[in-house]
Amino acid sequence: MFGYGIYDVLIIAAFLGVQYFFSTRNNPFWGAIVPILFATWMTISFINGNIESFWFYLIILIIGLLFLFEQWSEGRKSLKKKQEKELEKMQAHDLN
Repeated sequence: MFGYGIYDVLIIAAFLGVQYFFSTRNNPFWGAIVPILFATWMTISFINGNIESFWFYLIILIIGLLFLFEQWSEGRKSLKKKQEKELEKMQAHDLN
């Protein structure tokens, strides 16, 4: 990872897309799957020697987790907004 160009971009986009999808599920704990997998993958890469610098590992781990948690936050906001719209529709239907 980190050196193959377009493949890295596609992997990162896939991680963020899956994270957003899981974050929009009713159970908020689904959003913890991708960050746990990412942290595990980065740690295994560091232990196996694929990532040689501890500081590089730490910086990438922190930045990656920040992006994943931001996606989780956006997904939760989107779900809440969707639920509020549905509730408004139900209340409008009840008034008629």
